[in-house]
Amino acid sequence: MSETLQTTDVTASDADLLDQTTIAVRAAGSALRERFGEVVRYQTREELMRALAANDDTALDILRPRLTSLRPDAGWVEDELDGGALPSGEWWVVDPAEGNVNHLHALPEWAVTATLVRDNQPVLTVVHLPLTGETYTALTGAGAHLDGRPLRVSRTEDLGLGIVATSQARPDEDEKVVRRVGSSISAMLFDALVVRTSVPATLHLTNVAAGRIDAFWQFAGARADLLPGALLVTEAGGQISDAEGRPWTPQSESFLAAAPGVHAEAVATLSR
Repeated sequence: MSETLQTTDVTASDADLLDQTTIAVRAAGSALRERFGEVVRYQTREELMRALAANDDTALDILRPRLTSLRPDAGWVEDELDGGALPSGEWWVVDPAEGNVNHLHALPEWAVTATLVRDNQPVLTVVHLPLTGETYTALTGAGAHLDGRPLRVSRTEDLGLGIVATSQARPDEDEKVVRRVGSSISAMLFDALVVRTSVPATLHLTNVAAGRIDAFWQFAGARADLLPGALLVTEAGGQISDAEGRPWTPQSESFLAAAPGVHAEAVATLSR
């Protein structure tokens, strides 16, 4: 993967597969929406993990059989903290409740995502926001869309006029990474117009693809966090790299998605 993810010819079967994947993801989102509303109280880490797992299981009970029936030979990845390269072949990379903690706290920023990866290249992705009903889709070589409408990244060419975003380090992250996140936010506060910091990463990346914000960066990160948005941004005309401007892969230690007009400037800011 690089600034523009590798593209291949779009086949009718992949287009149909995207449609069927969208139906499955929307169904899982409807099930999670029924569980949304009241703040879920927890007093211990164990109680938190059980509450998170209950949401995951609700969505997976729908996603796993439906996606497996679509691609019976594809592998399955559902741990949102997994990273690195996958073995060859096809894999479903699924985040059944992206922004799960937000869901538990009755905050609206959460989604259901499913991405088909073929030989370590994302082929198609669906990101569904059940509370708004919005569905973001991308198919390699066929563009990115929001409810069928084409998406395009922003035309901003000055980072000082741009809105940028990042997400915090994960719980129990290495101290070096946490400090790097903090220093990068400080650097962007000097160079960008507005800096947004929140989770989950995928929703920031949908905003980059839609041209609402101009750049998103993250240190470390997992496949399920970044692959859906990486494909959406690339198919919407954005640039993908690591924070130093090198080609990004799931093994990279950092990630940057930006409109082409501010990508180089964002790299310079993050490299200070």
